[in-house]
Amino acid sequence: MLKSTLKSTIVKSSILAFSLGLLVSTAQASQTITGAGASFPYPIYAKWAALYEAETGNKVNYQSIGSGAGQQQIMAKTIDFGASDDPMKAELLQEHQLLQFPAIIGGTVPVVNIPEIAGDTLKLSGEVLAAIFLGKIQQWNDKAIQQLNPTLSLPAKAIIVVHRADSSGTTFGWTNYLSKVSTDWATQVGQGKSVKWPTGQGGKGNEGVAAYVAQIKYSIGYVEYAYAKQNQLPWVALENQAGQFVQPSKASFMSAASHAKWAESPGMGVVLTNEPGVDSWPITAASFILIHKNAEKPEATQSVLQFFDWAFHKGKTSAEELDYVPLPDAVVQEIQTQWRAEVKDNQGRNLW
Repeated sequence: MLKSTLKSTIVKSSILAFSLGLLVSTAQASQTITGAGASFPYPIYAKWAALYEAETGNKVNYQSIGSGAGQQQIMAKTIDFGASDDPMKAELLQEHQLLQFPAIIGGTVPVVNIPEIAGDTLKLSGEVLAAIFLGKIQQWNDKAIQQLNPTLSLPAKAIIVVHRADSSGTTFGWTNYLSKVSTDWATQVGQGKSVKWPTGQGGKGNEGVAAYVAQIKYSIGYVEYAYAKQNQLPWVALENQAGQFVQPSKASFMSAASHAKWAESPGMGVVLTNEPGVDSWPITAASFILIHKNAEKPEATQSVLQFFDWAFHKGKTSAEELDYVPLPDAVVQEIQTQWRAEVKDNQGRNLW
């Protein structure tokens, strides 16, 4: 009887130990990584994170706080990866020993709230767009706008400009484009994640700008394309470098991105504004990821690489559904070659 009881106890203890072992193993296998930065790619990063967790059990917490804050936080080592639409300069990458690589391509679009004009019929050139954001064109029925839209009945209403209030990679792309198409903008304002705006009011993040434009009649702002679609905001057809008025779309973003020369730019930091091509959207942009080359938390850094590897190979369909352009396979191969060569733990061992 004693032997039987002892045997039963041992079996139960073994089962309990095995179960606890499974729980410990599962806990160790599950990873949570944190990222922060650009709001431009937030819709697709959120979608990828949900799908990735459902498939692997690993979590990705990403905060949409603006590119400038994302760069600051990765430099301060408070997050596992940063995200920015403004590619970081080579000297900063070198100073902080950061690896930068593109993750997704999308487009920034001018959005408007003009009740008298239906749909996405308004046309603007880059020069006229710059004059609006400079405060030089102040009425929707201004002669310069009317000449581009002879068949539209434009209202005699004041234009209300909405811009980003935070340090933003979307603003960098926007002001970079305006600097290329308008000498006045280039000399009076210039380009950057933050600029001294000549006119208008600020919203925080793509979310904030979209909300303001949706609420304020006769306003104009700029947001990533997914935010325009999600908020059902009419956008503007823009004249591109080839002199064609084009609509934002996956195809027009892809046309602009086809001219990218990734290898020739430090940190693969290609700027895709005002690219050639009759079908190219003029304010196309890549969004970039920043990680430390010498990982103080190697498990977390390795998990970041695993997440983006998954996204590159299994996240293409969801990216296209949100009208982003996935990176070509050749670019992904180039990125992962850099992972193998440059990302190491504190013992100098490769993490990929």
